[in-house]
Amino acid sequence: MSDNELLPFIAQAFDQMPFNCLLGLKVTHFAVDNVQVSFAWSDTLVGNPMQKILHGGVISSVLDTAGGLMAVSTALGRFSINDKAELAARLSKMSTIDIRTDYLRPGRGNTFIASAHVIRTGNKVAVCRMELHNEQGVHIAVGTGTYLVG
Repeated sequence: MSDNELLPFIAQAFDQMPFNCLLGLKVTHFAVDNVQVSFAWSDTLVGNPMQKILHGGVISSVLDTAGGLMAVSTALGRFSINDKAELAARLSKMSTIDIRTDYLRPGRGNTFIASAHVIRTGNKVAVCRMELHNEQGVHIAVGTGTYLVG
């Protein structure tokens, strides 16, 4: 299977994960070298009701999702995948090892966009850098994730 066939299938799988659906996450761009995941403001995602800002766990989760997608993309580029069953088997072995989130500003906005790119990848581990912005380009958080990919 080519990247043109794999990436949409993977994006759809991430879009359909129950927790990602609960948060309202949508993969809005997915390429071999970068990814974007978006979601809309919802009162159910509030962490501080007095300030009406996103919960830190929501921020960390969306960064982890974007980083995980990027790590998957990088890893799959090294494999020869023949069918969706083989892809599913590979994906089932990939996971987050560690994630660090730095909160830069309160999570305010109507729409939020998480992006990610790979810092380094090896045979077993990929390290990604993630960012979260709102629709006005305000930088809300950054993250670094380490992912098991092999």
